[in-house]
Amino acid sequence: MALAMRLFWSLLLLASVLAGTNAAQAHPHVWITAKSELIYAPDGSITGVRHAWTFDDMFSTYALQGLDTKVKGVYSHEELAPLAQTNVESLKEFGFFSFAKADGKKEKFEEPVDYFLEYNDSLLTLHFTLPLKTPVKAKALTLDVFDPEFFIDFKFADTDPVRLVGAPGACQMKFQRPNDGTANAKTLGEQGFADGGNANYGAMFANKILVDCP
Repeated sequence: MALAMRLFWSLLLLASVLAGTNAAQAHPHVWITAKSELIYAPDGSITGVRHAWTFDDMFSTYALQGLDTKVKGVYSHEELAPLAQTNVESLKEFGFFSFAKADGKKEKFEEPVDYFLEYNDSLLTLHFTLPLKTPVKAKALTLDVFDPEFFIDFKFADTDPVRLVGAPGACQMKFQRPNDGTANAKTLGEQGFADGGNANYGAMFANKILVDCP
């Protein structure tokens, strides 16, 4: 149990160590398949974002080691609650891997709410909502989801990767997957590390959500 509680935090801390090594080591160690919902209030202001992140099978299996359950192989929300809390608390150090701008101004998020873990088909999925510190009406909203150090590779689901919930009818959403594939990471990374610019290395793999509301 203690191992599972500390695993997510330990892996993310390792990212900062790997960032200081050579470019050949700049590749992901955890893979996440993501879905996101942008949440709007009745007055048309955006209030937050709801994420669902499904971890790869290796991470899921390792994270569950030592976790006691009533039924072997079955993990309830209640049994997974301590691990879910550790996960969301750990994400704060990394800005929740979610970077928002409203009309060009950076926006900040509150602590996650409504979070829980679920276990299906041998995979763990972390659900959580990030409320904006201040709801905002924006003509142009952008949300980037990525790990700046590329320790975690975020890939959005092929089906319904992003949804607008309660947005005004005139709002239009565009979703852009990363333009650069993993095959380009080493070449691009070598120059970045040589220039000392590896702090935001993962930005080339950012998933970009853009919403225009006239």
